[in-house]
Amino acid sequence: VQFFSRIPVAGRLAAWVGWSPEMQRASAAHLPGVGWLVGLWAALLLGLLLWLLPASPWSALAAALISTAGTLWLTGGFHEDGLADVADGLGGLVPPVRALEIMKDSRIGAYGVMALLMSLLTKVVLIALLLSVMQPFWGPGPVLILVCCIHVLSRFAPLVLMHSLPHVGLAASSKTLHIAGQQLGWQGLLTGGLWCLPALGLLGWLGVWSFVPSLLAAMLVTTWLLQRWLRKRLGGMTGDCLGACQQLNELALLLASCIYLRQLQA
Repeated sequence: VQFFSRIPVAGRLAAWVGWSPEMQRASAAHLPGVGWLVGLWAALLLGLLLWLLPASPWSALAAALISTAGTLWLTGGFHEDGLADVADGLGGLVPPVRALEIMKDSRIGAYGVMALLMSLLTKVVLIALLLSVMQPFWGPGPVLILVCCIHVLSRFAPLVLMHSLPHVGLAASSKTLHIAGQQLGWQGLLTGGLWCLPALGLLGWLGVWSFVPSLLAAMLVTTWLLQRWLRKRLGGMTGDCLGACQQLNELALLLASCIYLRQLQA
């Protein structure tokens, strides 16, 4: 929780849970569990804002914008930072070694700014679109559940990268290597998958089981394409790549949701 968000786990709480470096290395498999915290927070903000804001065509957009800002505050922009770094490092046609050096640079470049802005704008617009289409017919509840579940499911995709790609870069300065210890095993994938099962169940409970395969297909295609690209460009992955993976899958899931709604309308 402390590594993947701004929620501190220290002092008596750390002693109570028995924190140790070994526990930190094992925590990567529970990334979708952190997604529940972030997703519930996002859904709470979204629902509260929809209740407080006046009835207006702009209310959905305002609620989506402020809710997204709230998740940025909770996570510290952890995954968004990874997306920007990957865009800077791999946006230009540079060798892998140079790309890794650029990704380690704390400064943000033109590619990073463009990727970050487009990602955040697309996310806000897609959430607002879901609200505009679904709320008049079913109320805000299904959208709140969907947003929460997307935060959970999108955080399973980085585990697939950790399982299938070796870590590249400087081990001494890599937080990801310290967290994962080594490539994530099947047990870690299973643990992450168990965190995702309630999310899939909630989506099915909404009465649209056919929606679940669409979301899983979007995740599969996005993660597979990113995996192939990273293997070709870097020969592996870094912590920034994991953040980018989460962000791209979140966008893919939101887009798949909007496309599915279009099919329902047809």
